[in-house]
Amino acid sequence: MSLNRKLVAELIGTAMLLIGVVGSGIMAETLADGNTALALLANAIATGAMLYSIITTLGPVSGAHFNPAVTLAFAIRGEHPWREVAPYIGVQVAGGLLGVWASHAMFDLEIFQTSTTMHRTGPAQWFSEVLATFGLLFVIFGGVRHRPDTVPTLVALYITGAYWFTSSTSFANPAVTIARGFSDTFAGIYPGHIAMFIAMQLVAVGIAHVVLTRLFR
Repeated sequence: MSLNRKLVAELIGTAMLLIGVVGSGIMAETLADGNTALALLANAIATGAMLYSIITTLGPVSGAHFNPAVTLAFAIRGEHPWREVAPYIGVQVAGGLLGVWASHAMFDLEIFQTSTTMHRTGPAQWFSEVLATFGLLFVIFGGVRHRPDTVPTLVALYITGAYWFTSSTSFANPAVTIARGFSDTFAGIYPGHIAMFIAMQLVAVGIAHVVLTRLFR
């Protein structure tokens, strides 16, 4: 595949991922009538369904990273060209923002927003992001090593579950984290809290490289 085709796939895939996350969050919050647990359940299921769809369809084109942490992890393992890392990350961030803005337009909200959601911070949630990102890389590399055909299912199921068993609701993705800072909706994160989430996600990439390289040798 040419690099341009890969980048278009990453752009579209990341945009669709954020439409799944933010759009379902808006719909869930609107219909749940204040029941946060029900809203989160709907948000998680929709996100998992979207992940399965975009990984299955775009995996053969770009590898279906849609996540700078995944791109970096593959590059560190020598399984993704370093010259493609910066372009991948650039289109992933751009795609995430486009997905957020498309979600706002779809629900007739103000397109350009910044989040005022203040509760996504603190040591517990930072640690949660380390575990969430490590777990995502665990299922990806374990799946690639043993059952490559199951990776879309593994990722979709993992993220659906991780919405519930992590205190941060499993962002596990720097591009998603940045994009969600620009949505003052159910899925938002206050922009001032983004940097620490991303730092923890990158810490998880380093830990995953040390552990998973040996585990799935």
